[in-house]
Amino acid sequence: MRCVFVQFRCQPGKTYEVADAIYDREIVSELYSTSGEYDLIAKIYIPEGEDVGQFLNARLFDISGINRTLTTMTFRAF
Repeated sequence: MRCVFVQFRCQPGKTYEVADAIYDREIVSELYSTSGEYDLIAKIYIPEGEDVGQFLNARLFDISGINRTLTTMTFRAF
């Protein structure tokens, strides 16, 4: 499995709704609210052989209330 982190910027007042919708999809390992440019960050494990972009687009990025995302790929744990 490949670990990626996805940050979500939400429409004002929609962060809790977006967080609930993300949890309803049952694909995140961890989900946190954050300070700064983005409102939420999720740790997600992508199954081997899956295209990361297609996986995330099909399962998360259609959630209403998301204005922007930032995906950070990981390569190796130390």
